Amino acid sequence: MKVAVVGATGLVGGVMLKVLEERNFYVSEIFAVATEKSVGKTLFFKDKPLKVISIEQCIEQKPDIALFSAGSETSKKFANQFAEVNCFVIDNSSAWRMDITKKLIVPEINGDILTKEDKIIANPNCSTIQMVIALAPLHKKYKIKRIVVSTYQSVSGTGVKALQQLENERNGITGEMKYFYQIDKNCIPHCDDFTENGYTKEEMKLVNETRKILNDNNINITATTVRVPVIGGHSESVNVEFENDFELTDIFEIMKNTEGVTLADDTKNNIYPMPLFAKDKDNVFVGRLRRDFSNPKTLNMWIVADNLRKGAATNAVQIAELLIKKNLI
Repeated sequence: MKVAVVGATGLVGGVMLKVLEERNFYVSEIFAVATEKSVGKTLFFKDKPLKVISIEQCIEQKPDIALFSAGSETSKKFANQFAEVNCFVIDNSSAWRMDITKKLIVPEINGDILTKEDKIIANPNCSTIQMVIALAPLHKKYKIKRIVVSTYQSVSGTGVKALQQLENERNGITGEMKYFYQIDKNCIPHCDDFTENGYTKEEMKLVNETRKILNDNNINITATTVRVPVIGGHSESVNVEFENDFELTDIFEIMKNTEGVTLADDTKNNIYPMPLFAKDKDNVFVGRLRRDFSNPKTLNMWIVADNLRKGAATNAVQIAELLIKKNLI
């Protein structure tokens, strides 16, 4: 089992290597792949040195699985070349997510639709993954009519330069600005680029990807995404209206029994999801469950996850595990 991590020197790529190691994912050979400027650098996998190689060198090795986290342009340029050597590409960029010929996969929800022909598989956006993990079982039972989501997204979602900006600001150092504004002691309602409709790309990802994963284009969704001065972990306030009414006690039971979800909801003891507690964990944390008294058949939820793990690296590795489990490789 030859496995490549493309973008291995980046934040998500590094976590991909870590997750592969933690989950004891079997590899006979592993390749750390990055751009030319990083070729020759040394990373570590299972305490053994791992030299970074180029994408072209990696293709020559014909890996069985390639986990991509090197941006859309790299994915569009090289994913098909990997597929041509019979490699399954699991891509963490936005390059293929809305391509009608590609599957957008969260294993717990729609992993059953994967086939041997799916050589390029899209990994959803981090903010989408954590929301749909919690909403999928509720949609199945009550049928979602409308979602209003507001996010509180950590700077790690923007990358290394954003983390450096936050650290510099907290230490009074003038340095490179990844954001247009100071992020320390601030909230910036601007995740990704603005589109012509006034929404950002991140907001539209929540709309379009949710519909695709849940296989329902009739769900009405509106989103506001905000960058907050948190190092790691995305939080979401989700207001979801159903076609059918629900009992709150049933919602609690469903969350308790949903794969990949940890219910943290005991307000009497101040227990609720927070990025602090989601750090380095693979589950999605759900809490503050309460009926919206202003609108019938509507529920309020608070959803938190480590955006580098379940929001990116862990979900990609779980897709790889599923390919093996289904004997598709």
